[in-house]
Amino acid sequence: MKCVNHLLIAGMLATASAGATELNQAMGKSAAINESALKSQGKIDGIADDMQSRLQKFKTLNKEIDGLSVYNAQLEKQIKNQLEEMTAINTSMDQVSVIERQITPLMMRMITGLKQFVELDVPFLPKERAERITQLTNLMDRADISSSEKFRRVLEAYQVEVDYGRTIEAYTSLLDVNGQEREVDFLRIGRLELLYVTKDGSQAGFWNKDSNAFDVLPDTNISQINKGIRIARKQLAPDMLTLPVQAAE
Repeated sequence: MKCVNHLLIAGMLATASAGATELNQAMGKSAAINESALKSQGKIDGIADDMQSRLQKFKTLNKEIDGLSVYNAQLEKQIKNQLEEMTAINTSMDQVSVIERQITPLMMRMITGLKQFVELDVPFLPKERAERITQLTNLMDRADISSSEKFRRVLEAYQVEVDYGRTIEAYTSLLDVNGQEREVDFLRIGRLELLYVTKDGSQAGFWNKDSNAFDVLPDTNISQINKGIRIARKQLAPDMLTLPVQAAE
């Protein structure tokens, strides 16, 4: 009986040992599977992270491409505008060349007309006005001065002549009085009158447009002419003057 019990126990122990071995093997395989699964999951996570990174780079690259497309479109517009502007500039340069060829004869005619006008005008400041015209004539021969500057100077001379017609002025100069050159004070009232009085106050006269010569005025006008001279020189406040005026034609 004892022998049978020993056999049963031995069998049970053998069965238990075999079961433990199988369990250990199964647990080992399960651990290996888990380890393999963890490695696979790691690879999958790595692939997923890499894909996410690539996707983010792709999105960023697409944004850069969109930005470059907008920039290129804007750049094309700028280039187109610059080409149009260059065409307009070239056209303008051609027109400027034509204008310069036309404006030079125009300025020459203007200077000639101004010279004729001064010669026919009341003879005030004859030296100053003649020198201005001479300077303009010499200016036209200079190559170092642009056409625009020449034209500006011509217009400036015309403006000076226009201003003479609406101002009064007093100046001192020499005049042939009774065959003798004497120093006199001139009074110019616009282009209406040009009068003079000798420095000693003994004689006065005016420019006669009909005879194109200076005529003598009565002595009664001397005080008023002197008064007008002082007003023109700002030595007196503006006031009424009683002066002879030639009848308009």
